[in-house]
Amino acid sequence: MLQRIEISAVQSLIDALRKLNYKVIGPTQRNGSIVYEEITSANQLPQGWGAEQRPGFYRLRKRDDAAMFGYSVGPHSWKKFLFAPELTLFSAFRHSKSFSLSNPGDGEKSRKAEKLAFLGVRSCELRAIEIQDKVFDGQQYHDPHYLQVREQLFVVAVNCSSPSETCFCSSMDTGPNISKPFDLALTEICNGDDHYFVVESGSQRGENLLQGLKHRPATTQEVAQGEAVIERARSLIKRKLDTRGIKELLYQNVDHPEWEKVGDRCLSCTNCTMVCPTCFCNTIEDSTDLAGSEAVRTRKWDSCFTMDFSYIHGGSIRSSTKARYRQWMTHKLASWIDQFGVSGCVGCGRCITWCPVGIDITDEARVIRETNNGALFHVEKEINHGIP
Repeated sequence: MLQRIEISAVQSLIDALRKLNYKVIGPTQRNGSIVYEEITSANQLPQGWGAEQRPGFYRLRKRDDAAMFGYSVGPHSWKKFLFAPELTLFSAFRHSKSFSLSNPGDGEKSRKAEKLAFLGVRSCELRAIEIQDKVFDGQQYHDPHYLQVREQLFVVAVNCSSPSETCFCSSMDTGPNISKPFDLALTEICNGDDHYFVVESGSQRGENLLQGLKHRPATTQEVAQGEAVIERARSLIKRKLDTRGIKELLYQNVDHPEWEKVGDRCLSCTNCTMVCPTCFCNTIEDSTDLAGSEAVRTRKWDSCFTMDFSYIHGGSIRSSTKARYRQWMTHKLASWIDQFGVSGCVGCGRCITWCPVGIDITDEARVIRETNNGALFHVEKEINHGIP
């Protein structure tokens, strides 16, 4: 049964999680954007703030109400707390006739991870976490560092009420309404002085936490108001991505002239991959001190847009910006499906908002679909090379 909690219960929720030794991560306003970081008070939430977004544009704006979660997703994703931007894998120390290691990962839970609670996870972001689960806890490979945090994670999801112009989650079947798994799911209703949450528990530990909060069963009218919030959000999502046969479409059009056009615009700045909640490219760096007595192996985020990422003996196999953009988009919407059984895109729109030149993945897919002559392009290429 759905429950109603008041706005004051959000602080009680934070306090209850902290009492259970969870470090609460939630949205807050910093440097002109909504970011995710540790919070200890409901006052740190971006109450009364929304965000205006369009291709290559992001600005916070004051709302005409006091909604706590009335913003659209910003530059941060929850990924950075599960798959750290920089992680020391191990350190090696030289002794007179031997050496020793500290933090040797390789499948061992050598360090005790913090218990994290995510507060304010949107539906698209929840799906992104599920996708990364397939990457880091797949059938063949398992990342012990990811799993240390993931296995203890407590998720408080929030249904989206204010999608941005760049959102297209409805096309990817990832929102705006939340689907399990989650521990608690909140829907914020903000009608003037009547400001409250409708809450659903999605796990036993979520139910246990809810029972410790002041709550009562939601009325039929309150449930209907919560559903209306979600339907209004759905109606505001205008950007679309036609996913019918998208994998085959991109595979058939590797020589489409649109790749050249978008390559001329793309700056290879890596913004799209840095803000993406599912991208997982990384690199390994080894460094030593000047005395040669200590060495450190570090894993860092990387991007398929960097020249070095595809470097093998003899040079980079994707030396042009065109090739790197094609690799990113084709992986995200096509070969990711072959690898993990799902698309690598959740329609959050971050890559569109944070692209300095406003490249829109939905537009690029639309252009290729509208001029889908994959077979023709291959034939023309063969003729141009004198192949009968």
